[in-house]
Amino acid sequence: MNAPSRSQAPTPRRTARPTGRRRPPRTRWGLRISAVAAGVLLAAGGVGHAMVAGVETRIGRVDPFKDMPTEERPGGGSGLNFLVVGTDGRDKITKEEKRAYHLGGVPCHCTDTLMLVHLSAERDRASIISLPRDSYAEVPAHQDPVTGRRHPRHPVKLNAAYAEGGPNLTVRTVEHMTGVHIDHYLEVDFTSFMHSVDAVGGVEVCTSRPLRDGFTGLDLPAGKHLLGGGQALQYVRSRHIDASADLGRMHRQQRFLASLIHKITSSGVLMNPIRFKDVAETMLESVRADSGFAANDLVDLGQAMRGFTPSSSEFVSVPLTRENLRLPGGGEAVRWDPVASQQLFQAIRDDRPLARHPGKDAPDPQDTQDVQDSPSAKDPKAPQDARQPRGTEVEVPPSQITVRVDNGTPRAGLGATAAKALRATGFRTSGTPGTTAGRHPAAHTVIDYDPRWDHSARALAAALPGARLHPVARRGPVLHVTLGADFTAVTPVREQQPPQPPAGVGAITGDQAVCP
Repeated sequence: MNAPSRSQAPTPRRTARPTGRRRPPRTRWGLRISAVAAGVLLAAGGVGHAMVAGVETRIGRVDPFKDMPTEERPGGGSGLNFLVVGTDGRDKITKEEKRAYHLGGVPCHCTDTLMLVHLSAERDRASIISLPRDSYAEVPAHQDPVTGRRHPRHPVKLNAAYAEGGPNLTVRTVEHMTGVHIDHYLEVDFTSFMHSVDAVGGVEVCTSRPLRDGFTGLDLPAGKHLLGGGQALQYVRSRHIDASADLGRMHRQQRFLASLIHKITSSGVLMNPIRFKDVAETMLESVRADSGFAANDLVDLGQAMRGFTPSSSEFVSVPLTRENLRLPGGGEAVRWDPVASQQLFQAIRDDRPLARHPGKDAPDPQDTQDVQDSPSAKDPKAPQDARQPRGTEVEVPPSQITVRVDNGTPRAGLGATAAKALRATGFRTSGTPGTTAGRHPAAHTVIDYDPRWDHSARALAAALPGARLHPVARRGPVLHVTLGADFTAVTPVREQQPPQPPAGVGAITGDQAVCP
């Protein structure tokens, strides 16, 4: 039988936001995936400050938040927001690799795909939102960083913001479009992505049909595949596989990232400091980040994310309308759904999940204990679902709370009546109600409880208005109620409903994206 839930562990210390700087959007799937993976690897490692500080020196620096007007930036909410940008830099790729993986041509030094990554305030969930590169966007008025020429606000495709104004304009544009405050910026290139995948020993992907793209050279038969860095780059770059084009590519990128997170968290890399340092250095050798992203951030995240798994992550693309918008200079851009996209970003600002996480609200096994003498354990009519259609909302489901009831008044049968009413609203009762009145009837109803189960005690107190809480150390999970003269009736209670993910955004969790 379930026992009352105890207080949750102390909330992990939150990483402080840098005071003035944040980071711009991401670009290539490969690049952003590499950057996100590097962050997850560093975060989940939980290694010491000295080792992480050494890795930190490998990160290139960029200043995406320079001279950004404070008044135009959205306010910060709970959690931590990253904008991950991938560029097509390929300076360190060999001629053989360029030929084998179709990486020839002159790089445009522009972004291709962007991702907004949100780490929850409790560091128990990562939300990864793909921002289509062809999204209709309006870049704010800005000064060209090269020519010094002033440009008024004007519409472009989202990926053009980087070409016009670099990381700074990209961050400003994404913040304006989403209303989400960007805390950090990461930028990676082809080289970093390929070496990162090779460093973890490759990443597994599953395909239900053959995937072929003559532009990237991708040629995968249906089935399960372990991709090295070069093949992985082909996989996440391909957008000419079918009519889904860029949207299909974003879905493959999300699945690849989920598999990469699974590989990192399940391969033992995080448990081996030397191996961890080698992999982290490889991942970060071609990464650029804002100057506020420092060793302290990595250590704090590492301590908070040791239990991070694929099921802790969720993936979604910004919802789009069916109608594209024409740009002044020609061409079309995809348009974000004005309602669904705002619901999505409001959920990010509110630090709410985007997808349903099965089992997340299951009781802690340490909070469960069989109570052999509970009538409700034997009574098939005892309510098994504490969610009543009406009643006061409480933190802990009544079905997880076991109560022993005693009558402290001269009123015959009051204990049995109260126990029956408590069962009717979902609580479990233990033993046969006793009588403790004697010569000194109780004037007030008292709940004796172990301080470790204070949340459960408060839930029971909501069902017994006016009851006094009396903590008793080492009492255990079963709560004890002594009814007093002030008891009149049991008030129905129900489990507090968790925040619901926004409707219509189609988010999936990482465990739904990896190979079965």
